[in-house]
Formats: sequence, structure tokens, C-alpha cells
Amino acid sequence: MTHHPTMLRGFNRKLPVSICQLAMAVFMGLPTSLWSAETKVSLWTTKRAVAPGGTATAAIVFELKEGWHTYWRNGGDAAQPPSLAWDLPPGVETGSIQWPLPEKEVASGLTSYSYHEEVLLLVPLQFDASLKPGQLNLQCQVNWLECQETCVPRQAKVLGTMEISLEEKASDEAPMIQRSADLVPEIDNALPLRADWSKTLAEDERILTLELDPQSGFRWLDFYPHENDSFELGGASTLLPNRNEAIRLEKNVLNWEDSWPTQISGVALLIDMDEKPWIRETTIVLGDSFPQTEKTTNSTQATTLPSNKTPQRPSMLLMLGFALLGGMILNLMPCVLPVISLKILGFVEQGAEDRKKVFQMGLLYGLGVVVSFWALASIVIAIQSTGQSANWGMQFQNPQFLILMTILLTLIALNFFGVFEITGGSLTGVASRLGGGHGRGGAFANGVLATILATPCTAPFLGTALGFAFTQPPSGILLMFTTIGVGLALPYVALSWNPGWLQILPRPGAWMTRFKVFMGFPMLGTVVWLYSIARLHFGPGGDLWLGLCLVSISLLAWIYGECIQKAGSRKRWAWGALLAGILVTYGWILEHELNWRRPALKDGGNTPSDATLISGKNGIQWMAWSEAAVIQAQQKGQVVLVDFTAKWCPNCQVNKKTSIEIPSVKEKLESIGGLTMRGDYTFQDMRITQKLKEYGRIGVPLVLVYPPSEGAEPIVLPELLTPSIVLKALDEASGSAMVPVDG
Repeated sequence: MTHHPTMLRGFNRKLPVSICQLAMAVFMGLPTSLWSAETKVSLWTTKRAVAPGGTATAAIVFELKEGWHTYWRNGGDAAQPPSLAWDLPPGVETGSIQWPLPEKEVASGLTSYSYHEEVLLLVPLQFDASLKPGQLNLQCQVNWLECQETCVPRQAKVLGTMEISLEEKASDEAPMIQRSADLVPEIDNALPLRADWSKTLAEDERILTLELDPQSGFRWLDFYPHENDSFELGGASTLLPNRNEAIRLEKNVLNWEDSWPTQISGVALLIDMDEKPWIRETTIVLGDSFPQTEKTTNSTQATTLPSNKTPQRPSMLLMLGFALLGGMILNLMPCVLPVISLKILGFVEQGAEDRKKVFQMGLLYGLGVVVSFWALASIVIAIQSTGQSANWGMQFQNPQFLILMTILLTLIALNFFGVFEITGGSLTGVASRLGGGHGRGGAFANGVLATILATPCTAPFLGTALGFAFTQPPSGILLMFTTIGVGLALPYVALSWNPGWLQILPRPGAWMTRFKVFMGFPMLGTVVWLYSIARLHFGPGGDLWLGLCLVSISLLAWIYGECIQKAGSRKRWAWGALLAGILVTYGWILEHELNWRRPALKDGGNTPSDATLISGKNGIQWMAWSEAAVIQAQQKGQVVLVDFTAKWCPNCQVNKKTSIEIPSVKEKLESIGGLTMRGDYTFQDMRITQKLKEYGRIGVPLVLVYPPSEGAEPIVLPELLTPSIVLKALDEASGSAMVPVDG
């Protein structure tokens, strides 16, 4: 190795820290851990119990006092990053540290990348399938610099325990670890940029230019380089404008080896034309041209089953057509059926009214749908503006949303059954009008309810349109969501525009009372469906308390209807009982027993994706999905079918029952020696979010069929499946293997 002069310069920059470490370590012969630390370090894990062969995430938590900081993986000009030395039982392996984005600071001409207040360093854990049930002790030796005006080296040993169990259980800290995981930049090695040397300053110093594709619409904010033992990228970044757009960025590079680096890695901080930040971890090969936006299709895949992760960018006009058509087809999906029953009842009631009023009701319903889609678009734009990923149906991963919707639809069903009636301005009346009202407010509210219930479903053409929408700037997102809303509302607006098409419906009469009661049953079925999802967030005890909550609310609705709306002399007593019942239901059941605002996910891991092996219908065996498990199966020459699903996704359940867990598919899997893996998206899982994004999907379902050769791209199945589609994909995937022919 040649010792270049600038290598000594890099050494001198770090010399104050090295002297500080040495002095503090030898002073009076005491270890640094005996000095009063300004940082509390602890070990958390996402799961208290994990299944053999499963995965979890460990978090090394640094809680720093005000004014103190520690460092990122690349500390900068005069700092060192934390280091972790694990002492784990046999059968437990760790992955690479996942680092949240740091703050860049410049002081006295030196650049550092630091963390303040609190930071969680995340480490994936993999548990061998041969592990036996019992307790595991986790131990990690943590070394870090604790800095204010000067830096002090610290060390601490943190301990934790986990259980190996067939029934997985999430930890109380899991939501906080997930929030920290959202701060870790996603990996994207196909950003529209290139890099190369632009100037030589000395034998061992050059200027590196990173240039964005001018057509991408991105501009540079900065580039945080990863650590490297062979060269150093300077902290200072120079932005070079091109037509007032900062598409080029320069950094000085000091080389400490005989050969110059051929690639660099780090975090690219970009901003798009709508001022939305775009932060990605990336590796760039020097001298390459801009990455292509279209990948070569695997020759073993059929054109009917597209597998390109990044297809050619379609036109906005075509996607708007898909959005309109997908919104119309959404009316036929099971999610929207309860609202269809409401509209049928509304059309019957309007049958005797004048044409102008009927059309007005239709327009108000359509306005409710479109306004709701505007609200959804605003939420998506707000989430993406923070650098996070949004997806279709994400609110069904939220326990508060699920409980509120379950209560709301319970009240709607009770109103249909005649337990209470809609009144003027009461809170109960408002809830009722969200489902049962058929005046102007009821028509608008029905449109809102239709949108809310439609979001866990996808439809043909809709998935493609939404996948396109989620990649657009805010104006494009708003336009696409508006078009989907227009498509969802269009059939009802058209029917209200021409009441002659409604002549097949019977005239209003006494039968409508019985019909209204009958329509309460599909609404009650929706309540059961929502209950089955909501209870998963609260563990085994949640079944009882969530059920008692609905019983209590039903009783309160009955008291309101019988003792307040119908009775005259007992209203004061009834109001007191009603108020007391509301306080007990909310304070005792929701807050105390369910802890509904901050559930601990007591049984959050007890889902099919978290179990090692789950028996499905017709004997199909499901394994937990992970990237490592797929690669391992491919290395063994096995075809792998991966089903990314969720309990709140009706389309997923239909696909499973009609096209996946069926005898013909089981026989095909057995004949080719295939494996089935399930990725459960019932709860938020950033691994699955990233996978959906990788294949241009905005939500589940996503079904992939991997050929039995390592690194082979999967066949991507459409959102709505038939048995022939699944069987054809399995045939094609198995046919791509190199099978020896007997002579």
C-alpha cells in the first residue's frame, strides 16, 4: 500500500478523536464505561416470541441528553460511527445495520453526520428453523462516541430475551421500531443519475460529478456518502445549475489506494419538480450512462403474464381511461355491496318523485364520492411529501379506523332494523344518516361511505391506474383519483339522470319497511367482517372486549330509540343512563381494556405470514415469506409461489378460495416440487410495502411465481386470478429449470 500525503491529512482530521479515545481509556486505568454517560442505550426487539425459521428486528436505542449527539455510519471528517458486537445463541444470525437518515452539520470547516435526542439502529435477526422452543438470551456490546463540545468514547453491554415459540407475539416496542424503520432510506440502485470523474486536482485527489437525467424532473439537495476504507468523499457538496436546475453535484475525493474506485454508494437527497423530497440509498457505477427505464423481459415468461418491474411509462390519457373504467367496475366488488343495497333502497324511495329531484340526489351522491377521493388524494400527497410510502387500503391497517368503522356500521344496521330512527341534529342521527339517510345529506354521505368501503378492494384496470397515480406529482395524483371517483359514481348519476331506466323497480309501499330491515343484514355482515380484522390488533382478550363494546353500543342505541325517541316521561332518566353507558363503554372498554388508541399488538404476530408452517385449504402448506427463504428455495431448484395478502382484502380472499387453495393447484405444486409462501399485509410491514412498490402495485393482492434458478425474475400474476392463470404460471416457471434428460 502506498501512503499518499492526503491519507495523512485524513488521518490528522481524525487525530483529535483518537487522542480523546486514548486519553479517556487510560486515564487512571479506568474503563470508559465507568464514567457518567450522557446517553442511555438499550435493546428492543419487534417480537417477544418468534417461530423457528422466522425473522425479527432488533433495535439498539440511543437516548441522548439535550445538546449531545452521536454519529451515522459515516461519521464525517472527525468522527467515528457506533459499532455493535453481538453475542447470540447458535442458530441466530444478524443482518447489516439499517441507519436512519442523519443530520449534516458543518463546524470549523469539518463536516459530520450526526444523530440527536434519540436514534434507533435497526438490525435484522434470522432464526434457524431447527431452533427448539424456549428462551433465548441476546447480548450486544455497543461502542459509540458521545459528543458535545468534545467527544467521549463510551461502551455498554445491552441485554434482551426472546422466546422461540410456534405462536409469535409482537413486543410493546414494535410500533416505535416500525416508526424508526420508516426513517431508513429505501434502497434504489436505478435512480436516473450517472457519475464520473470531471477533474484531477492532484495525484490522489479528483473531483467527482454526479449528474441527474435532465428529463427526470429531479434536482439535487445533497449526497451523503457511505464510509469507505480506500477513499474519502468530502463532506462539502457543490451544486452546478443547468437552466436554473441543480442537476449536477460535485464532491472532492481523496484516494488512499493505487487504483481509483469504480463505484460509490451513499444516500441521494433529491427533490422533484413539485418540491417533494426523494431520499434513497443507492450504489452508482462510475462511467455508466443513465439507467434504462425498461428492463429486458425474461424469455421464459409469457406475454400474458407481465413480469417487468419497471415497464415503459404509459400515457396519462390511457391511464385516465383505466381509472374511469376501474372505478366503474369497482361497483361490482364485494366491498361496495352494502352501499349498493342503500342505493337500491334510495332509488325505490325516489321512484315517485320528480325527475329533477332524483337527478339532484344522484349528483350529490357523486359529489360525496369525488370529494372523498380528493381527501384520499390529499392524504397520499401528504404522506409522500414526507418521503414515506402510501398504499391503497392502508387505513385498514389502522386499529382506530377499524373500530370506528365497525361502530358506525353497527349503528347503521341497527337503524335499518328499526332500533332507533334518524332525527334532526343528534350525534346518533349523524351516524345514521351516514348509511340510512336518503335526503340531500344522506345522498352525499352515501357517497362518502361508498368510497371508504371501496378502498380495500381493487378491480381490473384500477390497480394499473393506481400504480401509475402513486408515481405522479401531486397534480397527477389528484387528477387520477378524481377520475376514479367519477367512475365509481357514474352508474348512479346516469341512472338518476334518466329515471326511465328505474321503471323496473316496484312503486314505493309498505313492502319498503321490510326491505329496509332486509338490507340491514348485508350491513351486519360487513360489521362481522370489520370485527374479524379489528380484533387482530388487540390479542385474544380483544375478541371479548371488542364484542362487549358492540353489545354495549347496541344497548345504548336501543335505550335511545325506546326511552328517548318513543317515551315521553322517562327521558331525563334515559339521558342519564345513556350518558353513563357512553362513559363506561369508552372509558372502561375502549380505553382501559382495549387501549384502543395505542394497542400493544398483543397477538399481532399471530398471522399466517408469521407462522413457520400454516395448513391452508385442500392441504396446501404455507411458509412465512422472506427474501432469504425465496433465494434459498431457488438455490434448491424449487418453484416458489408467493401470495402477498391481507385479511382485510376481499380480492385476496376470493383469489385464495377460487384460484390458489384448490385441488388442481395443489396437485401441480406437488408434481413440480413447488413451495408456497405467504406475506401477510394485514399489519403494516415495510418489507411488503417495498415489494409492492418494486412491482408497481399500490396494494395487495400481489402473487409472484419464481422460477427454480437463483436470481430469476418472478412471473407477476394479475390482481384477479383464475385457476388457469395460476396453473399456466406454475407450468412456465417449472419449465424454465434445466432438467436433465435421461439417455
